[in-house]
This record gives sequence, structure tokens and C-alpha cells, in this order.
Amino acid sequence: MIILQLILYCALFTLMVKIGVGNNALNGLYFYPKPVQEKVYALGLTDRETVGRKRKRFMIAFFAVMAVALLLIIRVWNGVHTFWPAYLQALLFLEVMNWYDGIVIDRLWVGHSRFWVIPGTEEVPFVQTWPQVLKKRGILTAIWVVGAAIIAAIVMLFS
Repeated sequence: MIILQLILYCALFTLMVKIGVGNNALNGLYFYPKPVQEKVYALGLTDRETVGRKRKRFMIAFFAVMAVALLLIIRVWNGVHTFWPAYLQALLFLEVMNWYDGIVIDRLWVGHSRFWVIPGTEEVPFVQTWPQVLKKRGILTAIWVVGAAIIAAIVMLFS
């Protein structure tokens, strides 16, 4: 059952990204490295304020949806009522999501789809290298140790 839940959680993650960018990669410029963003600003395709607004809107909705989905999986679907089982499940889901983002989203989808190439920025690298993925995901692995505790504490509030 947990494998199905992990697959559904990662599918929700992908859906949220797709909804966030719609049919134009420019809508997700905040995902790109700074050199790409600067090139886009120089080309006049958008401005910092617009990107900042889109980023804020997306991140609030994204974290809210992903947190609520995780809480529902742990508390309602799996019926967890105590801290440590909730913590371990939250940690598993957050870590799988973390590495899924780095490998499947960043390296495979972004790295192999023309959708993510913003016209005029073709010469600017935008796909994370494996060392960059490993460094970022390693840092987030440590952060999600704390994030899982927050999710488990929220589960306890509803027990």
C-alpha cells in the first residue's frame, strides 16, 4: 500500500509543477538558475516582480497542497495516531519526494524535454549537473528530518 501512496504523492508533485507552469516554461522561471533568469530579464521576456509574484503564489499553493495530502495519507488513509510512526512515514514521503524531484523532475523531465527551453536562453545551462543534484538533495535530506517532525506533530494535534 505504501508504494502506491508514494507513487500517488509523486504524481501529485508532478501535477502541481505542471499546473504551476501551464503551457509556458516562462511561468516557472523561478525554478531556473540565476544566469537563465538574468538572460530572460535582459531579453525583456518578463520582469523580476512578475516572477516573484508567480513564485510566491506557486510555493504557497504547492506547500499547502503537498502538506495536506501528506497529512491525509498518514492520518486518514493509514490511520496513524502516534508520533513516531507518523514521523517515519512523513520522513519516507518527504525524502522520496526530495529525490524524485532531483532525479525525475530535474534530470529527466527538465533535462530531456524541449518544453523547458526558453527561447533566447538556449546557450545558458539550466539543467542541474549530477554533483549539483546530489549536493542540493543531500542538504534537503537533512532539512526534511526536521520537516517530518513538524508533520508528525500536526498529526498528533488531530489525534
